[in-house]
Amino acid sequence: MEQENGNSKAKKKDSKLVKKIKQNMYKWHRKLGIITIIPVILWCLSGLMHPFMAHFFKPEIANEKLATTPIDKSQLHFSIQEVLQKNGISEFKNFRIVTFNNANFYQVKTVKGEFNYFNTLDAKPLANGDQKYAEWLSRYFLDDQKSGVKNSTLLTEFTSQYKYVNRYLPVYKLTFDRPDEMQIYVETSSSKLATFNPISRQVFIWFFDTFHNWSFVDAISNNSLRIIFMLFFLSIILFSALSGILIYGFLWKQFKKTDSLAPKKGLRRYHRQIGIWVSIFTITFGFSGAYHATTKWKPYTLSKMIYEPTLKSDEIKIATQSVLTDWNRLENMNLIRFNDSVYYRCQLIVKDKNPEVQEKWGKKKSPKSEIVYVNAITNKVYPKLDFEYAQFLSFYFSGDTPKASCCEVGGESESDSALEDAKLLKTKVLTEFESREYGFANKRLPVIKLAYDTPEKTTYFIETSTSRLAAVITNSNRLEGYSFAFLHKFLFMDWAGKNIRDFTMVLAALSVLLVCVLGLILFLKKK
Repeated sequence: MEQENGNSKAKKKDSKLVKKIKQNMYKWHRKLGIITIIPVILWCLSGLMHPFMAHFFKPEIANEKLATTPIDKSQLHFSIQEVLQKNGISEFKNFRIVTFNNANFYQVKTVKGEFNYFNTLDAKPLANGDQKYAEWLSRYFLDDQKSGVKNSTLLTEFTSQYKYVNRYLPVYKLTFDRPDEMQIYVETSSSKLATFNPISRQVFIWFFDTFHNWSFVDAISNNSLRIIFMLFFLSIILFSALSGILIYGFLWKQFKKTDSLAPKKGLRRYHRQIGIWVSIFTITFGFSGAYHATTKWKPYTLSKMIYEPTLKSDEIKIATQSVLTDWNRLENMNLIRFNDSVYYRCQLIVKDKNPEVQEKWGKKKSPKSEIVYVNAITNKVYPKLDFEYAQFLSFYFSGDTPKASCCEVGGESESDSALEDAKLLKTKVLTEFESREYGFANKRLPVIKLAYDTPEKTTYFIETSTSRLAAVITNSNRLEGYSFAFLHKFLFMDWAGKNIRDFTMVLAALSVLLVCVLGLILFLKKK
């Protein structure tokens, strides 16, 4: 009998203790929720705009890339050596051949990083050639030869409208005098379209950047403070969601006892019932967002990772027209310095026997090409040197290759992993994006993938056509990438297709938004 009384007292004591904890937790849950209500609403609304823009307001453009055509050898009346000599140029960075306005030009990059254009028929320079080529490219991509150009600007840094996700720098930004106020961004050094923004997308970018990335903090402070603010609020959101799960999940019996005496109806009931199911989305969005924000501490330097030694005109003995290559398939050529020699890098067109109809932006494949190297002094052909050159560049960007004063890159290497003693596990030419590692956000194609056996399993992606580092991925990058892809962008739903995946993501964000609004109404009612 005494033992039963003792158990009864213990139960009552436990009940009071749990009730006390519950009451305090409930207060904290309400406080945490109200602190983060505005950030959550802004994040949800701006996040919802992403799939809406992708499906209902997706901008389209006539041409997303320049058509590949062989160089007309008969139009090369002057070799690159003769052009350089006639124009008094003894040193330069590189050259390639471009065609526009019914003429062919040598596009020569000077030691200062500027692009000069020389007609292949008479070797004469084209005034403001780079700007004219940028306009020609923009009109080609847009298929608009009539609209006037309101503004043309060379960007050497990313801006609030041209974000780092676009990768290409430097680029020309051209704004056309049209009802949609179209902005076209082109990289003249590769003849590529970087991105295009009509007014609808410009508004979306501003809204998303302001309320999802919190760029307004950058405007009044700096990037570090912006990240600290975001991590602070995301941490509170996670604690709020976890406390909600604990209160309405693990302490559900206590709430049932309280509800039986004073049943909770209407908004409070819906907030509780919906919240317990939606909390998983709040946690996944919050955790992956916070994890992703931690990667933004370091400044973006990938656009500066380029190998471009200074070349001398007398190092090139073989005239351009005399290069031993298949001119019927020659798409373009440029120069590289490798193994103490200078080579013509010739890119030959390969016809795809099985062309596929592919979606725009992200599903596109790069046209197949064959790369051949020709010694600029001996004219000897090296058909399989591209992989070796890519490996040299991976060593160069990792810091293992000694850098002469002529060959400095414009920033620190993206990787701290030494490759000198690492085994090369895998090499592969990528002509399309891989969603799990080298995704569409990396922009550049084709690239050569080199996977090394380092502690971090470092993988380099090299664009040999421009001697650039397209990306470098380590295990820590992969972990964060998978977290963001699966928990924030719902790529685990890819099996159902993009439409279903985006619809699921919209429902998840709307449910989180609904719980927040219900919580806010309840808070205001109690006041």
